[in-house]
Amino acid sequence: MATVILTAVGSVVGGPIGGAIGAILGQTIDRGVLFKPKGRQGPRLTELAVQTSSYGTPIPQLFGTMRVAGTVIWSTDLIETKAKSSGGKGQPSVTNFSYAASFAVLLSARPIIEIGRIWADGKLLRGAGGDLKTNTGFRVHPGGEGQAPDPLIVAAEGADLAPAHRGCAYAVFEMLQLADYGNRIPSLTFEVIADPGPVAIGAMAEALGDGLIDGSAVTMPLAGFAAYGDGTRGVLETLAAAGGAWFSPSGAMLTMRDAEGPAHPIEDVGAAAQGARGERRRRAVAPIGTVPQTITVAHYDPARDYQTGVQRARRPGAGNRSDRIDLPAAIDAAAAKAMADRTLARAESGRERREIALDWRGLRIVPGATVTIAGVAGRWRVARCTLEAMVVALDLVRLDDHAPASSPASSGRVLASADSVHGPTIMHVFELPVLGDRPLDTPRLLVAAAGASPGWRRAALLTSMDGGAGWTAAGTTSAPATIGVLVTSVLGRPSTLRDLATIFEVELAHGGMALTSADDAALDSGANLALLGDELIQFGQAEQIGATRWRVSRLLRGRRGTEAAAGKQAMGDRFVLIEDDSLTTIELPLAMLGSGVGVMASGIGDVAGPVRVDVVPSGASVRPPSPAHVRVRENGADLSIDWVRRSRAGWRWIDGVDAPLGEESEAYSVDVHPPGGSGPLRIETTQPTLTIAGDAAPSGTMIAVRQRGASGESPPAILLLP
Repeated sequence: MATVILTAVGSVVGGPIGGAIGAILGQTIDRGVLFKPKGRQGPRLTELAVQTSSYGTPIPQLFGTMRVAGTVIWSTDLIETKAKSSGGKGQPSVTNFSYAASFAVLLSARPIIEIGRIWADGKLLRGAGGDLKTNTGFRVHPGGEGQAPDPLIVAAEGADLAPAHRGCAYAVFEMLQLADYGNRIPSLTFEVIADPGPVAIGAMAEALGDGLIDGSAVTMPLAGFAAYGDGTRGVLETLAAAGGAWFSPSGAMLTMRDAEGPAHPIEDVGAAAQGARGERRRRAVAPIGTVPQTITVAHYDPARDYQTGVQRARRPGAGNRSDRIDLPAAIDAAAAKAMADRTLARAESGRERREIALDWRGLRIVPGATVTIAGVAGRWRVARCTLEAMVVALDLVRLDDHAPASSPASSGRVLASADSVHGPTIMHVFELPVLGDRPLDTPRLLVAAAGASPGWRRAALLTSMDGGAGWTAAGTTSAPATIGVLVTSVLGRPSTLRDLATIFEVELAHGGMALTSADDAALDSGANLALLGDELIQFGQAEQIGATRWRVSRLLRGRRGTEAAAGKQAMGDRFVLIEDDSLTTIELPLAMLGSGVGVMASGIGDVAGPVRVDVVPSGASVRPPSPAHVRVRENGADLSIDWVRRSRAGWRWIDGVDAPLGEESEAYSVDVHPPGGSGPLRIETTQPTLTIAGDAAPSGTMIAVRQRGASGESPPAILLLP
């Protein structure tokens, strides 16, 4: 600033010559007194990657598009929520505690346009499409001068204590769920879009110079830059170094110049200072060893999600010096490589210096000007001006005349975070026979959920036992299930034989889902169990025939006593792969059997509202399975009826003799329905056999056998007499 002040003062006192003398003197004071080169620091590459919450932390001014961590300026304490859920398979219920927090993060001391992606602990929290990967409220305050305080901060602190932070951009998270981050506020980084596109280095210098800098001549663009450091000068010097530019006084301002700008033609007249002998002209070329052999440019690489990229330029020849430029700017690999090449070329050209002498008219040439010398090739930058006895001595540094040939550059292998949209929740709620070998005493529903897109993770669950009048938290869904819909017809087949004839097709919810085939040994161990409509099946062959369409064959039908549902499927019915880690259990009181139960799921992608499913539990999870192999034999004038008991505690039939009872006692109900519509005859028995009079069961009689359990009767096993 001394340059500007003394130029103005010199012009007033001594006219043009006085102004030129003042500029030379001011440049000396600037460099030697006010702005000593090592007294200040510009922005550093690593400072933007660490989130802080300390008082006095400098806030960067952002240009273009940058990824920064920001500074937490306000937060609540952790907010605890508890939800009770079933332990499953007869285990006690579990009370789960979840935690959330609300907080604000200051991002830029300059207004921005919007925020793109957000990373939390290195994983995407917000995608490029604006979709959030974790349940949270989110607002952006771009930093306009008319910006109002955030309503959440106003509600928490009061209107008088809630600043609007006008001129500064910040983001507010409301009730960010912390389960994925160790129940703590994660380390966040933000892709901040401050300008519509890349910004010229000169334009950034003008914005930082408060009207005292003219940067229109330097047009090299940077995709993003963070003006950050302990002084404006350090930031300006960083920008100048990135663009191969420098500053020179121009009236009451500083002008940013580069090698492409206009040059003043001069002639070395060989003038001599009073009392001096000989011609004041000298040419010197520094040894090649003074030039770095390699120059490394470290930068933020947009292709690497703004992680640090490194590009190098190397020259042949002697020397072992290496220089590194830590540039807090977002540029691609090619631009960084070109910057390293240009910096090395400037260093090589700068080895040559000249000192020439001009008469007093040379006072118009100020430090930082670009000149050409009559009879000497090339362009030169004025590094220093000296006035002695009306002789102006210029110390010149050769500028690089030719841009180096571009060389290939690569960002290297990029392992970017997956950015999959959540999509709306798809949920199926059903009651199944117990899937293990331990009978249940309490009815339960199973919830299988997934999303219409691969990015779906989970959804919060609510249940209602009163038709939707009241809702109770029921935890969250489990891992995404493999679900789809039936797109072809399915015929009924017996459950006693392998079904090698039936082939059907299903359309899965998205391309991230897949089915696998299984051999007979795996099927015998329970692999590939699926719910098709209301029938449990197992499949041995799965073939992908489209992006989301699969052909399924080699079936086992009516598993776990669901043979009554075989053949009743229709196109559009549900297909759910039954896997323990993708099912959520909801326990019900016995009184809810036969009554409606509502289940609601709300995920991040459910912008149209929660998904609700209403079911009427029949007790399939707690009642015994129907008997099998009902037979009738004539025994004189009587009929002997017998059947085979099945058990919900012994589906595997391990000993090959008899299945465990699975109930408190063995009991059956047998209904005899004679033809003609007359009322049935009900007979109770404790043995899997029964003898009735022959005239009580004429031809056409239907016999229905049910096993009785503590929670109700099984579905009937039906036999029609010929």
